[in-house]
Amino acid sequence: MKEIYMELALDLAQKALGKTSPNPLVGAVVVNNNKIVGQGYHVRAGNPHAEKMALKEAGEKAQGADLYVTLEPCNHYGRTPPCTEAIIEAKIKNVYIATLDPNPLVAGKGVKRLKDEGINVVVGIKEKEAQLLNEVFFKYITTGLPFVALKAACSLDGKIATREGHSQWITGEKAREYGHKLRNTYDAIMVGIGTVLADDPRLTCRLENGRDPIRIIIDSKLSISPDAQILNLKSSVPTLIATTQGAPLIKQKELAKKAEVLIVNEGDKVDILQLLKILGQREITSILVEGGATLNGTLVNQRLIDKFYLFYAPILIGGLAAPGFMGGIGCARLENALKLKNITIQTIGSDFLITGYPDV
Repeated sequence: MKEIYMELALDLAQKALGKTSPNPLVGAVVVNNNKIVGQGYHVRAGNPHAEKMALKEAGEKAQGADLYVTLEPCNHYGRTPPCTEAIIEAKIKNVYIATLDPNPLVAGKGVKRLKDEGINVVVGIKEKEAQLLNEVFFKYITTGLPFVALKAACSLDGKIATREGHSQWITGEKAREYGHKLRNTYDAIMVGIGTVLADDPRLTCRLENGRDPIRIIIDSKLSISPDAQILNLKSSVPTLIATTQGAPLIKQKELAKKAEVLIVNEGDKVDILQLLKILGQREITSILVEGGATLNGTLVNQRLIDKFYLFYAPILIGGLAAPGFMGGIGCARLENALKLKNITIQTIGSDFLITGYPDV
């Protein structure tokens, strides 16, 4: 039964997917005499944590009960008081935790505090599932860098457009809807200037009640037109243009009226790693890359991608002039090729989605 209760807590946590940044996704369930008496999840940053929501619902029935929580309860004052104190005050008997919190402010301190009060604590139920659920938070809190996922829509032979640049639409409606679900989940979306010039995208989330991601454009020379759709949106989130010191000053001032222009480095190309550090300092914890071959190749070659979403349509485009989804110099020998692990393959409408992580 312990696994079942923890699965419920994990399901609760997922309800807030894309809404809690920079905080983790957390779900909690209170069980007394094999009966669920309280449940809750962290809705968004600044709101009560999952444990407190579940304990509030349980009320007096929390006394002597078991608490199942997907992440180690906090033991420090942040935007909300410590959850450990609420658990102690509620007189919980047993606390079952899926995984420890890597945040240095927590990192075992929550477990120690509960044990010091005589509460039985068990860690590790559905641990892998809990860590996967919070893969974004774990990366961000341990490195200060955003979790970067690359999404590409390709033909079976890996092309993202025809030789004449025609690309709409390679994949079907269901795959495109899935892509908007991803936009609704990630804090930001990143493209290169080539994509902006070729497609004039908006990079918004088209889902009903969806949340637009922050838009980030890599544009070393500020080639973007002030009339581009992405600079003339009615959106609650900003557009950022990452450029270099060498970009025309007049164009910088002109574009600053419609977007935030970030000077990332003094060279002739945007330093992507430095940009990620800047974005991390702004509490942007996750980025979905929907770039073209140049940006994708740069990120892959620099080993800056944490996850791949590769959509494949059952078509063959062919042609040496038709671009693939990843450019750059590539590897010289197969043993140096980037390998993927933890692969999943699923059918999305008439297309296939391969999800995987770099094996580095």
